[in-house]
Amino acid sequence: MRDLEKLPKAHLHLHFTGSMRVSTLADLATRHGVRLPSQLLDDDPLHVPADERGWFRFQRLYDAARACVRGEADMRRIVAEAALDDAAEGSGRLEIQVDPTSYAPFVGGITPALEIVLDAAREAGAAAGIEVGVIVAASRMRHPLEARTLARLAALHAGDGPGQVVGFGLSNDERRGDTAEFAGAFAIARRAGLASVPHGGELLGPAHVEAVVDNLTPDRLGHGVRSAEDPRVLDRVAAAGIALEVCPASNVSLGVYGSPDEVPLRALVDAGAQVALGADDPLLFRSRLVAQYAIARDVLGFTDPEIADLARSSIRASRASDGSKARLLTGVDAWLAS
Repeated sequence: MRDLEKLPKAHLHLHFTGSMRVSTLADLATRHGVRLPSQLLDDDPLHVPADERGWFRFQRLYDAARACVRGEADMRRIVAEAALDDAAEGSGRLEIQVDPTSYAPFVGGITPALEIVLDAAREAGAAAGIEVGVIVAASRMRHPLEARTLARLAALHAGDGPGQVVGFGLSNDERRGDTAEFAGAFAIARRAGLASVPHGGELLGPAHVEAVVDNLTPDRLGHGVRSAEDPRVLDRVAAAGIALEVCPASNVSLGVYGSPDEVPLRALVDAGAQVALGADDPLLFRSRLVAQYAIARDVLGFTDPEIADLARSSIRASRASDGSKARLLTGVDAWLAS
């Protein structure tokens, strides 16, 4: 059986705070005198129902973890460790998602917060031997005008190289906010050449996938798994070449599916959708990137050639340079031939 850690791949769905190691969170909490809920430090993955009460529990824990990140050194540590952890799992490209608003109070504003992450991404990528791009994400929980501010900031740092902003996203509870009201922010991002990578199609179904497609013109869709519930919507997504960032362990932890075998990864792939597996928030879900590939192979019955296709899809959907994509794709071929 081929080693999944040696399979070259791109990781396109990883949140900044959610990428933290548990040991790092514990260390930061001690250093800053923060008392953490025991659920953040035990060995069990989070499991909540897929309703607003479940999301509140998830968000409460996420906020508690984020409250431990209180300055430049903490932020740099998180990026450095995320790059090392991904490189150890065979990632040649990481696109990490951050909302600089959350860390701005500790470093003097959203601009220095983003610049710290970008600088750390360049350094961490070079040290770990992995390319690290950054996605700036607005929150559905805030006013759409704040999203425009973030889009303009992201546009100032746009580029496809390591340590540059490669995309603009929209995260948090997709049941909140009016998707259409965020269209202006995404238009700003697209004019700067940034990839449009909003969340959608996890907590809400196919109708919301269409709303995101109609209003935000995504290049990739964070999650998007529930497009499988409507063949017409799924066909539309596949025909448009919109990549789906599928995070199986996250889907189960947040109660979207009862178990990994219910995740409709096979249906998405069979419909011709481009799929990139992601870990989402391993701090809470206790499941990193390679574990998602293990679910595909060991639970959902994907063969090694099909696993290789998933890795290729992640690489092609990334914002890596053509040369980097070619190098990683050659590595996938070598893995499969081994």
